[in-house]
Amino acid sequence: MEAAPFEDLLRRAIGLNPGSVGAYAIPRAVYQRMTACQLTGEREYLAFASARRAELQALIDAVVVPETWFFRHPQAFAQLASRFTSSRSASRERKLRVLSLPCSSGEEPYSMAMALLDAGVAADRFAIDAIDVSEQSLARAARAIYGRNSFRGENLEFRDRYFEAAESRYRLKAAPRGPVTFALGNLLAPYFLAGVEPYDVIFCRNLLIYFDSATQHRAIEILSRLLAPDGELFVGPAEAALMFAHGFAWSKVPLAFSFTKKAEAGAPPRRLPSVERRDPTGEQRQAGFPARSLGQSAPPARLLPPESANALDVVQQLADAGHLVEAARSCDAYLRAHGPSARALQLRALIYSAAESPEQAVASLRKALYLEPDLREALVHLALLLEKGGDNAAARLLRARAGRLNVNNAEGAP
Repeated sequence: MEAAPFEDLLRRAIGLNPGSVGAYAIPRAVYQRMTACQLTGEREYLAFASARRAELQALIDAVVVPETWFFRHPQAFAQLASRFTSSRSASRERKLRVLSLPCSSGEEPYSMAMALLDAGVAADRFAIDAIDVSEQSLARAARAIYGRNSFRGENLEFRDRYFEAAESRYRLKAAPRGPVTFALGNLLAPYFLAGVEPYDVIFCRNLLIYFDSATQHRAIEILSRLLAPDGELFVGPAEAALMFAHGFAWSKVPLAFSFTKKAEAGAPPRRLPSVERRDPTGEQRQAGFPARSLGQSAPPARLLPPESANALDVVQQLADAGHLVEAARSCDAYLRAHGPSARALQLRALIYSAAESPEQAVASLRKALYLEPDLREALVHLALLLEKGGDNAAARLLRARAGRLNVNNAEGAP
């Protein structure tokens, strides 16, 4: 099929860079929708989709394949909770305003709500607006029933507290659903959220990587307009370089990938307080995410020898706590003891990115992908770093690979 007209339609509709979803994603979606509409000609279907908003939305849903899970990059949710529970934020009268964009099938905004509730924040003290271009994703978010693919990582204690069994799946309880409002919307639409009160916190993670440079610039300008002067913007790991390039300042919270509009000259790195709550039994609990993500110091005495199978978890703990030098040294020691490891190399790349060393991050990501070519997050991270370095052709190839993985993962998800 001639993909160019459909690529142009989707670029105008949602700002999609066709290369970011893979070479076959758009033709596959077009044929799927042509069959559903009982149309046989591509030109006929192009006119049909262009003239009918509902069908254009159905085509968008068929192309956009979300990849998300609860508490993805948990340090970001720890930082969200600490921002509200700080004395400056907790003393104010108005609600904390939070935006999740794109919200996909709801795992991110619901994670926000759980993190704030676990931090002791009453549900009537914050409001989360969750927006996405996909009606299909929003319908799944409204149902709030999730399979095992939405729960990843070792610490799933939050699932026991906030979900109930629904046959072989899990249904979210009412408490974290209450503060979240879902809406259909497009960041690039004219007058998007025009006139709304600015948000204290915006999560816009792993969206910018799918735009070309001009669209990225436009999107960041819109996000800046929506962000309060002292607000905080969270992006994906691969998008951190974009924020530096557009004049944002790193919040200095390792692995949270959060930024503010202006740097505070001479300000020390921000540390996360320990956020704790007690349930009716008196048991002390952490705030809905692994304890290592809370930014508590990990003293050198607790370090395990690099030969230990758990040594890489300690590297993650050091990085989360802000000890980047110690984390890098420990990661290097692990690699010397165990040999090349995709997980260790990807973690090393994140540490390099946090330390603003893009060349070393690129080298680590290349090694990780040599060992495991299907690490989607490493692919998109490397693509953006290469694009910022001027290697657009290589970046397009990497994004295409990541797009194909997106489709394959969606087809195989339970």
